[in-house]
Amino acid sequence: MRELVYTGFVSLDGVVDSPGGGPGEDHRSGGWVFKDIEFLPEAFSLKGEELEDTTALMFGRHSYTAFAPTWRDSDDHADYKDLPKYVVSTTLSDDALVEGWGPTTILRSTDDVIELKKSVGGAIFIHGSAELARRMSDARLIDRYHLLVFPVLLGAGKRLFSEADQDKHALSLRESASYPNGVVKLIYDVDG
Repeated sequence: MRELVYTGFVSLDGVVDSPGGGPGEDHRSGGWVFKDIEFLPEAFSLKGEELEDTTALMFGRHSYTAFAPTWRDSDDHADYKDLPKYVVSTTLSDDALVEGWGPTTILRSTDDVIELKKSVGGAIFIHGSAELARRMSDARLIDRYHLLVFPVLLGAGKRLFSEADQDKHALSLRESASYPNGVVKLIYDVDG
């Protein structure tokens, strides 16, 4: 079975929305990753390390429409260009897919994600996509979390985890590191 891995930048209070800022921000702290935290390349090395395991990318509709036009032409994201992409959306149409950014498939339901996980292949990484991450977590479909936790409390924003009353998710720490700028890398496997 293929692994589904969530990777993201998260504030200490669990906010994952648009760390670089941008349209759709519903709070005044947009751009929080790059505004107040000293940039240290080693604190972001996880992103390069992930490329070795990434065989496909998955997005929710909002993240796909934000990332695809930018990442397609970005030298920083060139390694993602030809990877298969999956967009989980009930509303995105085929004619809204971005040309020239590798093969892209629209998945219409959680059941479609379950079937994809049963297919042959390697790890599928979810970038951004807070709403999708919550839905996949609640459905027990995420196998691993790659988090860069930033030393900031935002109070408002899109949350990584649902506040629904549900059964406990146990996690096992696979790897961690801390950096002088206060960023902490946490990689967790989801147990069971």
